[in-house]
Amino acid sequence: MKKILAIALALVMLVSLTACGASEKAASDKFVVGVCQLVPHVALDQATQGFVDKLTELMGAENVEIQVKVAAGDNATCSPIINDFVTQGVDLIMANATPALQTAAAATADIPILGTSVTEYGVAMGIENFTGTVGGNVSGTSDLAPLDKQADMITEWCPDAKTVGLLYCSAEANSQYQVDTVQALLEAKGLTVTQYPFADSNDMAAVTQTACDNSDVIYVPTDNTVASSTGIIDGICQPAGVPVIAGEEGICKGCGIATLSISYYDLGVKTAEMAAQILKGEADIATMPVAYADKQTPKYNAAICEALGIAPLAGYEVIPAE
Repeated sequence: MKKILAIALALVMLVSLTACGASEKAASDKFVVGVCQLVPHVALDQATQGFVDKLTELMGAENVEIQVKVAAGDNATCSPIINDFVTQGVDLIMANATPALQTAAAATADIPILGTSVTEYGVAMGIENFTGTVGGNVSGTSDLAPLDKQADMITEWCPDAKTVGLLYCSAEANSQYQVDTVQALLEAKGLTVTQYPFADSNDMAAVTQTACDNSDVIYVPTDNTVASSTGIIDGICQPAGVPVIAGEEGICKGCGIATLSISYYDLGVKTAEMAAQILKGEADIATMPVAYADKQTPKYNAAICEALGIAPLAGYEVIPAE
């Protein structure tokens, strides 16, 4: 009996020591957060920076390690980045842009995933009748500005326009969602609306030229491919005298006359606040609804407006020139 008691006592002590070691390790280790950003351009860069700055502030630099990796615009490159995070067993993944979010969601059902710069989560995640909460291990922030107000901008800035071209990348599901919505809104106003999708940056110029030849004004939604190649669009539309209304400030700065935009830096900050709640055990990601930007700001591009002879409308802020 004494021998059995001795063995039992030894086992209890072993378990206690193991538990203490695990507790000490958990207390001393940093949280590891992996950030996968689809492509380097102003909007996504700002979202990542806002996330890194705010999460470091909230958690303390000594308590969190943030690994930022950029897929250079190649959707397929998101896979090895995400898989590396999963193999490491990071504590949270921040997926910046829809393809990064989709890749992360397919790679793990256990690690919390927060998206940002994702326009419509129901579309991105294939959820019908989306009510605002993804569930499972996914939530995040949306960069969707009110599409009805963007449609109104087109008629306010170009009141004589009869034809509108919707220019976007067909590989981006959220771009399709935006142009479909805007098309219905504009057609209800009596305008003739045509979609001009391009597959990637290789055929962007040809499609833009066709849209330019057949449109009084062009609308470009929040679209990562466009955001990375605004010079192509501006090089065709501005000489032709065709104005572009853009879905976000970065695109407008490169090729548009006006936009109703959000602050992507602030969107990253909001995403970091959600991340801190998850890491600290203060919130369950499965019940966290998708969050949106607190405000949208109407802005205009002074240089392109001047080049096209368009007078800025009242109530719009000028986009700062670099």
